[in-house]
Amino acid sequence: MTSPLPSGEPLPQPLPNPPASVAMFLVATIDPGGQSAVREVLGSLAGLVRSVGFPRPDGGLGCVAGIGSRAWSRVFGGPRPAELHPFRELAGPRHHAPATPGDLFFHLRAARTDLCFTLAAELLRRLRGAVTVRDETQAFSSVDSRNLLGFVDGTENPVGPAAADAALVGDEDPAFRGGAYALVQKYLHDVDAWEALAVEAQEKIIGRTKLTNLELDAPGSHKDVNTVLGPDGAERRIVRSAMPFGRPGHGEFGTYFVAYARTPEIPETMLRKMFLGGPGAGPDPLLDYSRAVTGSLFFVPPAVFLQALPGG
Repeated sequence: MTSPLPSGEPLPQPLPNPPASVAMFLVATIDPGGQSAVREVLGSLAGLVRSVGFPRPDGGLGCVAGIGSRAWSRVFGGPRPAELHPFRELAGPRHHAPATPGDLFFHLRAARTDLCFTLAAELLRRLRGAVTVRDETQAFSSVDSRNLLGFVDGTENPVGPAAADAALVGDEDPAFRGGAYALVQKYLHDVDAWEALAVEAQEKIIGRTKLTNLELDAPGSHKDVNTVLGPDGAERRIVRSAMPFGRPGHGEFGTYFVAYARTPEIPETMLRKMFLGGPGAGPDPLLDYSRAVTGSLFFVPPAVFLQALPGG
């Protein structure tokens, strides 16, 4: 996402909007004594991306890095983002959103798999002995931007200045203006049970038509539950980056979901509605077919922060 911030504003890291053809997601915890290596990698990240991507200018290589709450004070000195906290586990009567370990998050994306692979391999070589990888997921853009349940994903994403307003911290936290919160979850789908449903039943659960992606009047649907309104009645938006992944030989079909937001309150409100329900809404009927297996919250600092890291 190219920053539409006025001249002189801190540039954000290049948040992906829309998602690229290929992505790799890495979540790691920092080992004791590993913070110096992490600082070195974060400070050199922009240059590393340029070096790997330069021979292939049409490859669109990019990388976003985020830091978790428990690691922030270990890696950096000075103030911390105002709303950064550990992911809040949710346990409803039927569905569970687990909180899983995560100090460091990398979202790599490109038009080619080899670029993501090369960058990931170099990042992990430099971090060897400093971190423990907790999750490594290779994802891809599917036909017509559809997920593995057959529906178009990301239809309501804002674009341009609206995307920046939704995703980037502003004057409410001046020290971290241009940063973003990243709520990360990995979902596994029960594809067999889903495909056993009639298309009309699937559409009622999602809240959109499957073939044409048109919005339906479907109270209680996935779309309905994931809509959050502000006090003025306007929809509060995030920038979604949801990509399919899977291993057909292992029966694994899933969606890797990242919500980039100006405040974590918005995606957290969505999750509470999805997993716990509330007056007149939820829980999300899609969770009968999609199970959350990870959950972490990170802060994505603005690019200038990574170029001049505060003392650890």
